[in-house]
Amino acid sequence: MNKFVETYGQILLPLITPYDKEENVKYDTYEQLIAYLEEKDLCDSFVVTGTTGEASLLTFEERVKLFETAAKAAKSKPVIAGTGCASTKETIALTREAARLGIKTCLVVCPFYNKPTQEGLYLHFKAVAEAVPEVDIMLYNIPIFVGVNLEAETVRRLAAIPNIVGIKDEAGINPTQVSDFFLATQDVDAEFAIYNGDDVMLLPTIVQGAMGLVSGGAHIFGQEIRAIFKAFAEGDNEKAKELFVPLYRFCKTTGQNGRILPNSIMRPAIELVTGLDLGPARLPLAPATEEEMAVTTAVLKEIGKL
Repeated sequence: MNKFVETYGQILLPLITPYDKEENVKYDTYEQLIAYLEEKDLCDSFVVTGTTGEASLLTFEERVKLFETAAKAAKSKPVIAGTGCASTKETIALTREAARLGIKTCLVVCPFYNKPTQEGLYLHFKAVAEAVPEVDIMLYNIPIFVGVNLEAETVRRLAAIPNIVGIKDEAGINPTQVSDFFLATQDVDAEFAIYNGDDVMLLPTIVQGAMGLVSGGAHIFGQEIRAIFKAFAEGDNEKAKELFVPLYRFCKTTGQNGRILPNSIMRPAIELVTGLDLGPARLPLAPATEEEMAVTTAVLKEIGKL
């Protein structure tokens, strides 16, 4: 088994960040959410301040406190810190904070807003890896949000750096890119871990060699995702497809009305299933409408989650 998968498992869950009505982070609810997810065994590892955790809407200090909260609250599952920022300097600073707290692996998104070249991306990740050598780095490619795609040749160059150990690819932007990353890195680092980052692309990317899934949907569908991986490994493709359809249907509802980031609808959906008060997404993410929630709630009821 791949060393990264052996340590962190196949289901990495990017934790939702709870807020109160004034948009203050509710750290106590964060602890409760972690306890719930561990009790239900809905994932193998936690990702703190990823895209689902609304990293771009959090302050540096809030992100550090969430790292600390998760590291203390998680009892049975490892924690990965999302430390990517728009600038290399701040990314290094945040990654050092994760290392200080004893977190061993960081998920680092491509710098957003400034659209660096491939050379700029290479130099960014290289600088972070070299500045914090005690931490392993998982690259995070999500072109639909950051505006640039981390290309296979760049990933190949980065895979040669000892503490750059894998990549999360938001596969929906290019469904075949998982294969590109696999082919580009296999002779550079046979242990380089390749994860899909898009729930709705779970089945296609397993076939291409994705070793796991970084899944916001695992807050609700963690057991189904685990069963999908098991069914595929056993060659039962029909069962894998049958288990996948409810997850797919739910995820499609979270993108209503052109929403790219699903948080506004996913948050209240998770609330309905878990009973936890997570609060609305932070502005500028508009809250879910009654009409949107009627659609999502109907699907959750139809598939037996409510």
